[in-house]
Amino acid sequence: MEMHQLRYFAKVADLGNVTRAAEACHVSQPSLSQQIAKLERELGQPLFERLGRGVRLTEAGRMFKRYSDQILSLTEDARTRVSDEPDSGRITVAAIPTIAPYYLPGILTRFGKECPRARVEIVEETTGNILRLLAEGDVDLAILALPIQAEHVHTRTLFTEELLAVVPADHPLAKKPRVGLKDLVLEPFVVLNEAHCLTGATMSFCARHSASPLVTAKSHQLLTVLELVRLGQGVSLIPAMAVPKGRDDGREYRSLTGDKPTRTIALAWNRMRYQTQLFKRFVEFVSART
Repeated sequence: MEMHQLRYFAKVADLGNVTRAAEACHVSQPSLSQQIAKLERELGQPLFERLGRGVRLTEAGRMFKRYSDQILSLTEDARTRVSDEPDSGRITVAAIPTIAPYYLPGILTRFGKECPRARVEIVEETTGNILRLLAEGDVDLAILALPIQAEHVHTRTLFTEELLAVVPADHPLAKKPRVGLKDLVLEPFVVLNEAHCLTGATMSFCARHSASPLVTAKSHQLLTVLELVRLGQGVSLIPAMAVPKGRDDGREYRSLTGDKPTRTIALAWNRMRYQTQLFKRFVEFVSART
């Protein structure tokens, strides 16, 4: 059993297609198929079911995939530690859905120009799942909203941003130059599902001001929340970074009067894990640009 066979097997399993796996591994399809066949003969079990143009793991294949992933991960970790360089390698960054599409593209573009040999992989998940991934070592770094409570997780604050009221463009509140929380909570609210920390921040802010918004719709996507607002289904509070660049979008955005709702964005990582030079460079890069 050889490492390149494991890599070929893992790529076929991930893509479900031998041709695409061969292209991704930069080998010919016959060569890849031959190596998979050798692996199956050595194990004495078929690893894939052939289904038309695609393939699917057998029960033995699914079991073997778990072990091969561990072996490949350990090998990558060993290679990284031995050849630890500040401008090459791979790091995996997780971010919550209300940050990832708005904040990461600019950061990754600039970091890619500074470190073209580095590879940054992105995972978009809710806070609870990100903390689990950090604990299990499946991601190296996270960008999320404070507060968080997790053992062995170190945080570094990046910035605090305001949450803005968003209302339909033809709503009476859109015509007012100043909007207060008491005005806003008289309207039906559209929010994200409870798994998203933005909803917790919104409700906590309202509770601190003795306000109880009537939630009439929940969604897993912030874009859906914005679209429901545009269609007149309610109002909401959204992060300033999520305000579309083009303002003629059927919605109006207002900063609340008085005490303003905010959220604090931070980097987070498992302090028990080995930190590569590339990891440290990325942390300093992000910290210096906020």
